[in-house]
Amino acid sequence: MENLPFLLLAGLILGAFFTVSFASQKLRLPSVLVYIVLGAAVSSYFIDNGPVHTVAEIGIVILFFILGLEFPLARMIVIGKKIWPSGMLDVLLNLGGAMALALLFGLDAMSAMVIGSVAYATSSSISAKMLQEQKRLANPEAEFILAILIFEDLVAPLLVSFIAAMRQGEAFTAPFAALLLLKIALLVTGAILLGHFGFKRLDQFVSRHLQKDFMPLMAAAIALSYAGVAIALGLSEILGAFLAGMMLSETGRSSDLEHLLLPIRDITLPFFFFWFGTTISLGEGVPLVPLLLSLIAWAVIGKVVMAYYGSRLYGLSPKVACRAGFSMVHRGEFSAIIASLAIPQLRVLSGIYILVTAFLGVYLFQKAPALANWYQKRKGAE
Repeated sequence: MENLPFLLLAGLILGAFFTVSFASQKLRLPSVLVYIVLGAAVSSYFIDNGPVHTVAEIGIVILFFILGLEFPLARMIVIGKKIWPSGMLDVLLNLGGAMALALLFGLDAMSAMVIGSVAYATSSSISAKMLQEQKRLANPEAEFILAILIFEDLVAPLLVSFIAAMRQGEAFTAPFAALLLLKIALLVTGAILLGHFGFKRLDQFVSRHLQKDFMPLMAAAIALSYAGVAIALGLSEILGAFLAGMMLSETGRSSDLEHLLLPIRDITLPFFFFWFGTTISLGEGVPLVPLLLSLIAWAVIGKVVMAYYGSRLYGLSPKVACRAGFSMVHRGEFSAIIASLAIPQLRVLSGIYILVTAFLGVYLFQKAPALANWYQKRKGAE
């Protein structure tokens, strides 16, 4: 593949994306999974996939920039106050529980941290797609699910930054942790100051020139630049991209700015999931099978228990809480991002874990209303 002209290779890949995305719509499968499977299927032809990885990195930056646009500082404070008990339960059960399993099976602390981070977050893209397709956006559990996803969206970039810093080979010591937290604090503080004292005062400029062809250039420049600042500090680019979106959200035109960059996201983001798929090679078999099976079982148990009791803390009824519980098992884009930082053996394990839990999650999401009805009848009978 490396002998093909880049433009020809890019055209062939985009054509394949179109084909599999169209097929996934017909089969009602999340396109994220199909892109990963496609990448894994052709991984032997992508030994040198540098150009694909570059486009993939841009796609991830744009994704998290758009996510950041949805989170002005005031909104993050409001969400945090209401959802933090359920969010901390999520961290304890799904991040902490998966880490404990990894340690129990003999993995070192850093590998356990990677596994726990992969197992932590429910897929935002699959959740949004399923809520829409199943016509459940108006259901009471939808607000809770979206609030938990927002909480995870805030935690995941920090996890990625921590793992990215640890990958550089530094030992986890008190000075290292303090320096890492200082870098994150500087990046966050810079974003808050730039957003409040800079971009908040550009609201009229943005509104006046929103339809001009140079506005997507400005938004993309800010996203890529602040992501680059994060990398320069030894942090994750997705944290920088998320904060860049938060900065621009202070203009009050988040929705309009999002629409400017959606075409760029839709073209570049599939490259990330495809690239991740190309890093999954099963030539040496499936590694750590007992751990993998245990993690898959805990993926279901941990999310169902968290979402059920988290929903009850959120004020939802037992039936609605049960419906929410079976609607959050699927893992996806965050897990793939974190898995891409892992060593090859753990990357393969994580890739299989993501695919299995995503398919399981989609199935359970579809069955959640029936399972909740069964639970209500059984509880009533008791």
